[in-house]
Amino acid sequence: MEKEQLHPVQEYSAFQGQKCIAVGDLASVVSRAKEVVDSVEHASMLIFENATSRQVEIDFRGTIEDVLQRLQPEQPQAPQVENTEEVKAGRPKLGVIAREVTLLPRHWEWLATQPASASVTLRKLVEDARRASVKKDKQREAQEAANRFMMIMAGNLPGFEEASRALYRKDKEKFESSIAEWPTDIRDHIKKLADGSGWES
Repeated sequence: MEKEQLHPVQEYSAFQGQKCIAVGDLASVVSRAKEVVDSVEHASMLIFENATSRQVEIDFRGTIEDVLQRLQPEQPQAPQVENTEEVKAGRPKLGVIAREVTLLPRHWEWLATQPASASVTLRKLVEDARRASVKKDKQREAQEAANRFMMIMAGNLPGFEEASRALYRKDKEKFESSIAEWPTDIRDHIKKLADGSGWES
């Protein structure tokens, strides 16, 4: 039986202006950023979650302990106990969510011929589609992460439009030539983000 993959640790990057000052888990990146914020007046600090390039808003007020404490997620409230007598027999909780699905008559006719129920058949079809599209999904996510970071950090730099178009065309040569003159840390980070975008060979 294949072992279940462990979820990778989320990686973050902190940029002070055009310079990358830290890469790693959130706590270590925030700790380094806090040191810079405290030592450099009016330091411009941006922190990104690398998988998506979404910015992480950090409140740097107080001590480093105060800052790290605010990173801790709030403890969820204890769930309310349900009345087990109301649960229908033979319907185990699968974590499914009931929503309306609209299909054409021929789709319903085909579902009616399947050995399993319509819900089970549809779930199986969705799972098969998800597995088939994993590679393309990861490539699309890499493109979106690279482009999102470019828009924030390099949107005003020469060659941005050309780089963005080349990224989505999967033209690695044009992409790298368009960003070649950009600040080193920004350029290297973008190239790293774009590595999973599925460049054309």
